[in-house]
Amino acid sequence: MVRGFEDLVLHDGHATGVTKVLLALILSPIIGFWAAFGLQRVTGRLLRAARPSLNLYLRRGQIATAAWLAFSRGTNDTQKSMGIIALVLVTGSITTSFEVPFWTILTCGVAMTLGIMSSGWRIVRTVGFGIYKIRPLHAVNAQVTSAAVVFGAALTGGPISTTHVVCSSIMGIGASERPKAVRWAKAQEILSTWVITITGAGTVSILVWLVAQIFI
Repeated sequence: MVRGFEDLVLHDGHATGVTKVLLALILSPIIGFWAAFGLQRVTGRLLRAARPSLNLYLRRGQIATAAWLAFSRGTNDTQKSMGIIALVLVTGSITTSFEVPFWTILTCGVAMTLGIMSSGWRIVRTVGFGIYKIRPLHAVNAQVTSAAVVFGAALTGGPISTTHVVCSSIMGIGASERPKAVRWAKAQEILSTWVITITGAGTVSILVWLVAQIFI
């Protein structure tokens, strides 16, 4: 097998390179959907006879599950930006080894937080209200599922999108409980956006590389 192709597909029986990135991006929403589907089925049956007052405890529990999801996102989404910056530092001979300086960690963390606070509310509304009518149990299940999938991907070195996993988890919860109540048109719109952004980013990077080859 040609070495370049082998590096892209498999190395010692493990996915590497572009193959690992694509597999992580494709499989993570699927895993999130079915994991949330199963978790909602189980918890829904166990808590079927629960009193409405349980919602108070579930809302309080969301503090812990949301914190876990935020931590998990930091182990994956933010790391991708850090990796690109570290790569630039090495290729530009600014540093001699592939390390992530503290200022890079701090900058990426602050940028992620400020981005969500300043312009992420529309996405928050779409995820929280545009796919399925979320109640406290749904929120807890979606956060637990998403955090587990994202953190698991980080442990295996798979770069994924937390937003993709959260959206698919909510879809799985809705499909498990009331499939007709899921706004599948909005889900299709979100899926189309994923495809467009991923292919668009790849296309733009190719064009930038070609331009750089001409002028550099």
